[in-house]
Amino acid sequence: MIVLQKMNGERFLINHNQIECIELIPECKVVMMNHDYYLVRDTVEQIIQKIADYNAKVQDIHREITVNDRRG
Repeated sequence: MIVLQKMNGERFLINHNQIECIELIPECKVVMMNHDYYLVRDTVEQIIQKIADYNAKVQDIHREITVNDRRG
């Protein structure tokens, strides 16, 4: 889950795996797989970076667990 900010400033969590596409209209319109959408203040570059950071954390956690399992 990543944190995004709606146009009114409200922050919310979104499951990035459920994002279908991001439209630039000129705001970022995040369209979900169920066709709901959110207009957000975050730029497409920020959203991509947040997704990349989240995925990197998940992979690091998996790597750490794997290393611990091999030692045990």
